[in-house]
Amino acid sequence: MRFLEVDGLGQVSRVGLGTWQFGSREWGYGEDYATGPARDIVRRARELGVTLFDTAEVYGFGRSEKILGEALGGERSSVVVASKIFPVAPFPAVVRNRFEGSARRLQLERIPLYQVHQANPVVPDSITMTGMGELLREERIGAVGVSNYSLERWQAADAALGRPVVSNQVQFSLASAGPLTDLVPFAEREGRVVIAYSPLAQGLLGGRYSATHRPGGVRAMNPLFGTENLRRAEPLLALLREVAAAHDATPAQVALAWLLGLPRVVVIPGASTVAQLESNVAAADLALTDAQQTDLTAAAREFRPQSSARTLVDEVRSRFDGARSRFDGARSRFGV
Repeated sequence: MRFLEVDGLGQVSRVGLGTWQFGSREWGYGEDYATGPARDIVRRARELGVTLFDTAEVYGFGRSEKILGEALGGERSSVVVASKIFPVAPFPAVVRNRFEGSARRLQLERIPLYQVHQANPVVPDSITMTGMGELLREERIGAVGVSNYSLERWQAADAALGRPVVSNQVQFSLASAGPLTDLVPFAEREGRVVIAYSPLAQGLLGGRYSATHRPGGVRAMNPLFGTENLRRAEPLLALLREVAAAHDATPAQVALAWLLGLPRVVVIPGASTVAQLESNVAAADLALTDAQQTDLTAAAREFRPQSSARTLVDEVRSRFDGARSRFDGARSRFGV
């Protein structure tokens, strides 16, 4: 495992564990999940050197925090647990109240990294960070982070807090490479951290799917898995497979290794099984060549997915064309 030194947090593993799925039925949560797979995954993560565990109060309406706290057991105070407040009316008293709820579910007196889940479009950070600053001064939290913030808003949060906001958790992968432009250079320059969530683009970068083999379930609702976007992603996926073959690795491991090849970036992929966790963690030991890193970066920049609205129109058209084709075939068979 590789680590980053982060102010207020100490050593943070470059590969962490995202636990959104722990509390969400659409990602496999069930009555037996908390005492079975979740504990097995967390236990194995600790054996492999993972120290960063990310959750949020909105994941499963608090279930993820509760499951994670129980799964960590006696080690919960010796790792970097990161949780998030969803900023509805994030006034200081509300921030404190919501922190206490998360701490109780996690069974922690002190949460190492407490993050604002997304920027509130109405309430300025000068208000939100007042509450976060109080928790920081009282040492109820180790550091303040944000999530889904632009660079400008991250810097505004810095100014409002009066000290560094150490991290920004954003959607970041080869299929969503926007943070390369500004957030990564800022983090490198200022000694901050970019935490990449959805680093495998919900499985797109695993290389299993294509325009002719689309996923079902929750992923089917993601515009990224629309027929046109899967077609556009094929050059990137082909390169991933090529690099993976050269390293005797999987495309998913290469996608994670690319992120880990960037300065001050950590990844928090989810894992539904111990085997998936082990595969993700193994990416920390995969060193891409400079040429491979460069080629993947170029491919990521060239991938421009279609907008959600356009994807919806195309999907409706595709379904209509398919139905019409089946109808025409039926008419032909029956001579109508």
